[in-house]
Amino acid sequence: MRESTRVAVIGAGPAGLTLANLLRSAGVGCVVLERQSRSYVERRQRAGVLDHASTRIFEEWGLADALLAGTPEDRVLEIRVDGEPRVLDMHALSGGRTGRAIPQQVLVARLMAAFLDGGGDLRFDADEVTPHDLEGTGPKVTYRDADGALHEIACDYIAGCDGYHGVTRASVPAHAMTTYSYDHGIGWFTVLADAPPPRRPLFAISTHGFAAQFPRGPAACRLYLECAPDDVPADWDDDRIWEQSRLRLGDEALPTGPITEKNVVEMRSFVADPMRYGRLFLVGDAAHIITPMGGKGMNLAIADADVLARALRAAVHDGDEKPLAAYSDTCLKRVWNQQEFSRWLTELTHEAGDSALAGTFRRQLARARLDRLFASGPAGRAFADLMAGG
Repeated sequence: MRESTRVAVIGAGPAGLTLANLLRSAGVGCVVLERQSRSYVERRQRAGVLDHASTRIFEEWGLADALLAGTPEDRVLEIRVDGEPRVLDMHALSGGRTGRAIPQQVLVARLMAAFLDGGGDLRFDADEVTPHDLEGTGPKVTYRDADGALHEIACDYIAGCDGYHGVTRASVPAHAMTTYSYDHGIGWFTVLADAPPPRRPLFAISTHGFAAQFPRGPAACRLYLECAPDDVPADWDDDRIWEQSRLRLGDEALPTGPITEKNVVEMRSFVADPMRYGRLFLVGDAAHIITPMGGKGMNLAIADADVLARALRAAVHDGDEKPLAAYSDTCLKRVWNQQEFSRWLTELTHEAGDSALAGTFRRQLARARLDRLFASGPAGRAFADLMAGG
């Protein structure tokens, strides 16, 4: 079965679905291939915070009403130090540039609905997806559908939005790409619970280890607990989860509830350079991984999609491929800026607590940096600006 489209988008996560919606708005045809089923994609649980920069992207493309309705702003951040609350007014510090609390699966479901309702071509259960002829002017993608039939899609461009373990980056010759990686030496145990959420997003720093708690709707919350990098979910039973949460959050009366999800997140960073090979463009996690600290993973994917959609619009409608040539450099400047911010915030929040992590000297340095956020207006504003996506 042979067919053609302008852009073949591989992957239907936040990166692929954002790009597909932007291309549809730009009048650039695309087909989206996703190896998982629709029900799997809709149920897939991921944390997510939309920063101000991503909100602006959806506003500029006319998608904000469909995607962001009913999502609350994150105006205030609490950093609880040894049980004592300290509050940063992120809305005031950033000049009103605050993000929104929206779970990733909710955004994905809305992106999917917007694309399909607009007549978009989204194909689930696409197996054996393989990009071909990336260096020429006529690339193609082959895949097998749920019935085993082989399909071939000729295209002008391929967008690799299939994540860190996807096929697109693996199709780039090793000599054509430099990769950078860093292991932070810690893990995060994440929990989704049907328990009352905190009043505001919360970081907790103490000698017992880092913790965080975020609202996930009116009757659910997500907890993050620093753990050993080789921990597995079986190491954490419910009693241990709530005991450590109470201890680290400094709240003996912390309300509990049924735990619906447990996972261990690797605290690692990865960047591929360049984010392009011939007619293939890598987007989101296919090109870079960032720690959850600061909530930049999904937002970097959305930013990549915005840059690529604008560049493809220029190439297709105006015959101008200069923005495509600049795609990788444009994205990587933002990626490295956010990688540095995430690393800085990870070290600040973890080293300021348990001195066993990096020693007593670095613990005192981290505490000084933490105090500066509250004592120095410029320091607080710089932090809020980076959280907003500046």
